[in-house]
Amino acid sequence: MARSWLALALLLSACSPPPASTEAPLTPEAKSYVHKLQLSEVGLKATDSYTGQTVTEIVGKIANNGERTIQYAAVTCVFYDRAGQVIKRERVPLIKTDLKPGEIRSFRLPFDDIPDSWNNQMPTLVIAAVRFA
Repeated sequence: MARSWLALALLLSACSPPPASTEAPLTPEAKSYVHKLQLSEVGLKATDSYTGQTVTEIVGKIANNGERTIQYAAVTCVFYDRAGQVIKRERVPLIKTDLKPGEIRSFRLPFDDIPDSWNNQMPTLVIAAVRFA
């Protein structure tokens, strides 16, 4: 009987939907501003961590070409396999401190859990959150 409950609990936990993102979608105001945030010099870099694990990093620069200070921005990184299927989608912070109008800042997005089936190509980057100062 205990095995039946355990099997049912495992089945229910496997079938439950993933937790919803705690971040709100882009507001109309943020959507209209996104085109003023420009990513440049974006590239991939692989490094070995001190534990011997390979860390894949997306590095580049972001420019605020608008008239408002950005307090926070996040980007969704979408990784694909060789067949073009999505294998990983992750939202990560891009800006955590104020990015003033006209300012350019470097960024580094490390990933240590990309599936082996990844096609080793640049993932799709979509600005998914913008919060104004």
